[in-house]
Amino acid sequence: MATQGAAAAAATAVNGKMKKALAGLKRINLEGLRWRVFDAKGQVLGRLASQISTVVQGKDKPTYAPNRDDGDMCIVLNAKDVCVTGRKLTNKVYYWHTGQSYTILDMDSLIDIELYVYCRYIGHLKERTLKDQMAKDPTEVIRKAVLRMLPRNKLRDDRDRKLRIFADSEHPFGDRPLEPYIMPPRTVREMRPRVRRAITRAQKKFEEKLHDTGEKKGRRSREVEADATQ
Repeated sequence: MATQGAAAAAATAVNGKMKKALAGLKRINLEGLRWRVFDAKGQVLGRLASQISTVVQGKDKPTYAPNRDDGDMCIVLNAKDVCVTGRKLTNKVYYWHTGQSYTILDMDSLIDIELYVYCRYIGHLKERTLKDQMAKDPTEVIRKAVLRMLPRNKLRDDRDRKLRIFADSEHPFGDRPLEPYIMPPRTVREMRPRVRRAITRAQKKFEEKLHDTGEKKGRRSREVEADATQ
């Protein structure tokens, strides 16, 4: 019975996520839009978010205009398998405040001045590392990275509705004409000539040091053999 209850709860959670993914589609004019699919598995977070922000704004189209929302629908899969470079898992921290900031109009209804202060200002500062956020909800990691790359104007909410992120490869858009997005190859910068010359000099110096130590060992062994024969 316990296993059946757990399975039913898991199925309900999955159905809830799918319904949430379908929410808000009626507010989007889907006519003429493409459905682009991004696979986040093995992709670097920042590079992936930059490509998604370009597509969701419509900057990859020749008809792009900053005052129009011509971006395509973006579906991101396997958000839990996204990668980060360096020590961002522990060093990158998300901050937010609790409470609400509002003003009470009727000051005579206040009993204590502390209540006014509590209602006037925001609450305590909360924080969460990237590692904890990935364990809690990996979709928010990609969403925050993309939204913070978008301009803060009236089109931001509409572009946010076009972004659908899923932790796994399952999504409810199988009946749509999906187009997989091919990530551009990562360009690795060539080594600068000065650095290359420095590495070559260090390697030659190391080889000469090994050669000198070998000669010293050979000379010392010959001297030991000569002393033994005498």
